[in-house]
Amino acid sequence: MTPVLKSVQTTLTEGVIELGVGHPTLDMLPLTFMQQAAAHRFAQGDPSFLQYGAEWGDGFLRTELAAFLTGQYAFPVDPEELFISGGVSQALDLICAMFTQPGDAIIVEDPTYFLALDIFRNHRLRIVAAPVDAHGLEVDALAALVAAHRPRLVYTIPTHQNPTGATLSAERRLQLVNLAQEHDFLVVADEVYHLLTYGDLPPPSLAAHVGTGQVISLGSFSKILAPGTRLGWISARADRLEVLARNGMVASGGGFSPLGSALIRSMIELGLLPRYIQGLRDTFRVRAAALTDALRALPVTFLPPQGGYFVWLTLPGGLDSAALLDGAVPQGVRFQPGNRFSPEHTQADKIRLCFAYYAEDDLREGVRRLGQALRAGV
Repeated sequence: MTPVLKSVQTTLTEGVIELGVGHPTLDMLPLTFMQQAAAHRFAQGDPSFLQYGAEWGDGFLRTELAAFLTGQYAFPVDPEELFISGGVSQALDLICAMFTQPGDAIIVEDPTYFLALDIFRNHRLRIVAAPVDAHGLEVDALAALVAAHRPRLVYTIPTHQNPTGATLSAERRLQLVNLAQEHDFLVVADEVYHLLTYGDLPPPSLAAHVGTGQVISLGSFSKILAPGTRLGWISARADRLEVLARNGMVASGGGFSPLGSALIRSMIELGLLPRYIQGLRDTFRVRAAALTDALRALPVTFLPPQGGYFVWLTLPGGLDSAALLDGAVPQGVRFQPGNRFSPEHTQADKIRLCFAYYAEDDLREGVRRLGQALRAGV
């Protein structure tokens, strides 16, 4: 029998509510909008987007994206300070390749996005952990770490942080930029959730500070459009982007996915992208409320999300989340245990739940099953 080869990354277990999954479900993806965008783009009769693309990415998309971000961020975004990337993961890999050497220090938040850690390890960087609280990265603690380790990069997720959901305060953002200028390191701001705000408005994107030359801000169409686009953007001062464009992979292959860029350009030109993003915000607002309302019946503590995908729970009595997971799967629920997000394994009593994938009834049922596992494990 011919084997069935996988088409999507995530494989779900039948009968298990997978609250560890960090992306939307298939029926939320913008198939109809993308069909309209494709029809619009191909109807123009210009085949240039089928050619190798400019190293910095499609110039038409950069222009449209700059105008779109100017409206979303409420400050001017210059298309000459935008570089189209193959998503944030590829952007991180490119930044590490062009701005670091093996053995350089990179300071990351603890906890942080766990798959980014693998990228940094692939480049043989020395990972140093900095603490996070309810207001984001603790910049006072970071200052001592910077003095001790002299990092080349500081990686932060400043808005609706993955996994904690915390947002870096305006005061700390300014402190971080000033610290970067004083010690000459690059702030790599992973801002993929900034446009998925449905609660209190966050401070302005760190892209507002790219003119200092110390800030590189990353965005992704994977979060605001569809993961399958595998496209995002890097916002940085032009001289920083010129360094990225000299990368051998970029020089050889040209800009990332001119075809995908052309479709996203049409999404913006037709006004479809902001409509879709607003739909995501509306959906996630309702799902986040359903999850957090259900969680209030459990003996856990958490920060109510104001955007993004995630809720970060602290378990009672120092309960170990990895051990709890072993008991939760037979109850029909799965989550991400806390130490997966910690370079120094300091988050054993934490778990991350995602509300992006499931509708409200399934989220409530998932919490009910989690409660059963908690009662058995406490």
